[in-house]
This record gives sequence, C-alpha cells and structure tokens, in this order.
Amino acid sequence: MNQAHIRNFCIIAHIDHGKSTLADRMLEITGTVQKRDMKSQLLDSMDLEREKGITIKLAPVRMKYQDYDLNLIDTPGHVDFSYEVSRSLAACEGAILVVDASQGIQAQTLANVYLALAADLTIIPVLNKIDLPAADVPRVTAEVINLLGCKEEDIIKISAKTGEGVPAVLDAVVERIAPPQGEADAPTRALIFDSYYDDYRGVILYVRVVDGTIKKADTIQMIANNGAGLALEVGALEPSMHAGTELTTGEIGYIVTNLRTTRDARVGDTVTTKRAFTDRQVPGYKLVQPFVYAGFFPVSNDEYQDLKDAVEKLSLSDSALQFEPENSPVLGFGVRIGFLGLLHMDIIRERLEREYNLDLVVTNPSTDYHVTLSSGEELDIKSASDLPDVSRVREIREPWIKGEIVVPQSYIGAVIQLIVNKRGQQNNLSYIDERALISFEAPLANLLTDFYDQLKSVTSGYGSFNYELDAYRAEDLVRVDFYVAGNIVDALSVMAHRSEAQSLGREIVDKLKEVIPRQNFQVALQAAIGGKFIARADLSAYRKDVTTGLYGGDVSRKKKVLAKQAKGKKRMKRFGKVDIPSEAFTVMLRRD
Repeated sequence: MNQAHIRNFCIIAHIDHGKSTLADRMLEITGTVQKRDMKSQLLDSMDLEREKGITIKLAPVRMKYQDYDLNLIDTPGHVDFSYEVSRSLAACEGAILVVDASQGIQAQTLANVYLALAADLTIIPVLNKIDLPAADVPRVTAEVINLLGCKEEDIIKISAKTGEGVPAVLDAVVERIAPPQGEADAPTRALIFDSYYDDYRGVILYVRVVDGTIKKADTIQMIANNGAGLALEVGALEPSMHAGTELTTGEIGYIVTNLRTTRDARVGDTVTTKRAFTDRQVPGYKLVQPFVYAGFFPVSNDEYQDLKDAVEKLSLSDSALQFEPENSPVLGFGVRIGFLGLLHMDIIRERLEREYNLDLVVTNPSTDYHVTLSSGEELDIKSASDLPDVSRVREIREPWIKGEIVVPQSYIGAVIQLIVNKRGQQNNLSYIDERALISFEAPLANLLTDFYDQLKSVTSGYGSFNYELDAYRAEDLVRVDFYVAGNIVDALSVMAHRSEAQSLGREIVDKLKEVIPRQNFQVALQAAIGGKFIARADLSAYRKDVTTGLYGGDVSRKKKVLAKQAKGKKRMKRFGKVDIPSEAFTVMLRRD
C-alpha cells in the first residue's frame, strides 16, 4: 500500500465519553462490518468491558474509506493503562479527542491530551453526545478552545449514538492527519503496541511498521529483550484477522508468532527481522512495574493448584502481571500478585472468579516499600509482614504520586481538605472555564482503598482524577500488627505513617469487631506497633443460660452451675480457636 494513502490514528477520551461508540459508527459507515454483524462496543470483546462500559484491552482495526486505509486504535481510557495508551499514540500520526458535550473536560482528557501533544500528534477535537438534553455545547466548546488553542470551526460536533456528524470526522482524518513517513528500503523496525497470548496460536503481536517490511515466515527479533521467533502469519484486523503476505512501511497489523509468553515481546519493544536487521530501537520503551500488591487465596486449600495455574495462564497474556507464592498461617497457601492499579486488580479478580470458577479471598491491597537496613542492604518489600526487625532498619521509603483533580469550582475546598486528610500536599490550582484543576502530591498507600469513592462523594460525582507515579520518599513509617485472641494475624498487618497509626489501628479493630462472629468465650482484638498495643476492642461471649433446667431449691445450686460454666469458658479461652471469616481480610475496603 502506498504510504500517502495510509492514515494511522487513535481515539482518546475520558472513561464513558463515547469513544467505543464512535468507533462502532466508523466501522458501520465505512462498511468494515456488515449491519447484521454489528453490535454495540464491537471492539470491546470481553464481557467485563461491556458490563463496565470501559475499554480494557486496546483493539486496532483497518477501515477502507474512499481510497484510503484508515487504521484506528481504540485505546483504554483508564489511568492504570496509561503506558499502553502512550505506546498506541507512538504508533499513530493523529488522535481524535472525544469530549462529552454534557460533562466537558475531565482529568483523563487532560492526561491523554498531554500524552498526545508529547507524541507530537495532530489532534482532531470532537464534541460527542450533542443530542442529549443536558449537552452544553457553547460551554464545552469554550473549554476545548481554551485547552488546545484551536478555532471553533476545527471542532466537529457529533452524536456517535445516532451517527450525526461522524462522516465529517472521517473526512477530517483524511485531510488533517499526515501520512506515515517511514523509509521502505531501510532495515526493518516495527513498534509493538500490544500483545496477547492465544491458547491455540501462541503470542500475537499488534505492530506498527516504522521502516522496512515484515513478511510471512521471517525470523523476527525483539531489540530490547532479545526474544526471537518466527512470523508464522502477518495481516490486518478488519476487525477479524485477515491474513496477508507482508506488512509494509506505515501499516498497522498483527504478527502471529511461535513465542510462548508475552514476556518475550513486551508492549513498547521494537521488532526487527534477520534479513534486514537493525539494533536502533523506537524510543519510549520502558519496563512497566506493578505498584499495587494483594494476596489472593482460595477459600479451600484444595484449589491452590487451580489458582496458581489460572494466574500463570493470565500472566501469559498480561506481561505487567507479576506474582509469587505466599503462605499465611491463617489463610493457607496463595499467591501475591502485583498490579498496575486498583482497576487492574479488580479486572484480574473478576476474570479469575468467572473464567476459572475460583472462590477467592483477597487481602487488603498495599503498595511496595524500599527498605534500607543498617548494614546498607536494600530490600523491596511487597507486604507489611515481610518487614525485617525494626532495630535493623535505617529508613523506609514509600511511593508518592503526582495527581490532578478536575472539579467544578464550588467543590475546591472539600477536595483540598480530602487531599490534606490523605497526607497530601496541594501544589497548584488553575482554572479551565468553570472548572478547577487541582495539582497535588500524596503517598500512594493512602489513596489505594477508597480515595476515588470519597472524591466522588465530596464532589457529588463531578470530580475526576488522574495520577502518575512520582518517586519513593523516606517517611516515618511503622508496621501495625493485629492480634485476634492473642494470636498475631500476618495477613492483616499494614504499613502506616506513625502519625496515623493509632487512628488506623482503632478504625480497623472496630471494623473487625463487626466482621468476626462472636464466640462462646470473650475474644480480644488488638492493634500493636512492635510490642506496644495501641488499640483494643473486645468481642463479648455468647451467654448460654445453663440454669434453665433448675427450678426450686436453694440459690447455691444455681451458683454451682454458673461457676462450672465460667470454669469451662476459661478453659475454652485458653484452647479456643477463633475462625476468622474472609471478609476480615478486606476490612480496609469496607466503607464506613
């Protein structure tokens, strides 16, 4: 295909601003998908994507429009997948920025626009949902002009649901976005912007050919991590796989390889061929590291092997997923899994439960900490229970994030108060029309559990939030342990700042009191830092009336039976074992 007739573009937007619906209309108008095969969110193939109304896995598709090949990449909108989005942008020359005419610019709209500007893409602004009664086209138009510095006539007003205005978007893609500028005779370089594992075919790569060509049966090599394999099949997605003989300069398509795991071909790596070899990488590749960790345990220990196999299978497709075996005295055997964020964790948990029929207990999510020992040795701990003895620790560093919150101006005070409560620092406050953009820094651990929900509460649902990892900072951190009936429960231990440890200990002990069922004897629930107890709550015992069978006679008979019961309870308390229900391990996620 002649490069002048290729246009590579993606759609960027905040969650639920209608980018998958716009992709549907484009597929329909260009005749890529027949009307009888059409369904909403066609490119969102997973059930979870349809239910949640979000894009989790990006999907490329080739459309024919007039004499042009239009390659569209439908990218995820969520902050957890921002690296994938940045690699998709690197595979394109232009981006369609979709903004909801009823909601206006949101935090992730800004984040994605910054990524697109950094990648030097042509941005086509599109106002969607203009048919809604709540649409405020003049206000949102002013916001977009303010953000991009474009003219009003550059903004295309559409309704992706009805199809109104969508042909104008396709025309703008052809007219405004530049064709690819690769060198057809140069050594082969292709950017991997996504990869997944197919049970029957092996690892399938989605690539953008930057220079040269990739032919069927070529020997291919990844430049960054030296993985090598064969191109068993090459072709384009229309949107199903359409095999061809080669992928030429500027084209976007797929390569079926004989690789066995996506770790050999990570997102962002560069593919070259043996016949036209180069070691010049496409810039921007980095190894994505998870920074949210949680323990996954089967409800029954018999299912441990099934859980391990299921996680291994998922990790073949998801190179960002890292896991290691974990053993807890209370929960038995399980795996500790690293995620890119809370949404990523939620998706993996749902997939394990649905696709592999597993019943799981998931412990409170935590982040990783960098520990320097007195000897100078550096440790990276992923769970509070792994922290060495405090006397050996010189300093503990925790991850901080840089965040941005977009809210209507009337909620500024409440949001700043929320940031301060999370030990955060507000850095900057700027205005976009009637909205405020609050920039802040905060420790990641304090935002993991319910920050997003609290933000939605204090802003009546209007606040949107975006963040990126900043750096690890040394803080006065302590490990808070929890004891149930005098026994320490490792899986409940958390890391906390010393100033917050006491209130956190008291809060969790009170929540445990609601969750753990009463026993036949009194149970003490305690929080401690080292050997010092900082909070306590008692679960009172069930009192069985042992005197019901007695009637008449002297009161000493009654006292004798009650004394016998008290003696039995004391003995039971000494040998008694408390069964801790699975809800106790996610007690941090419970809302007040």
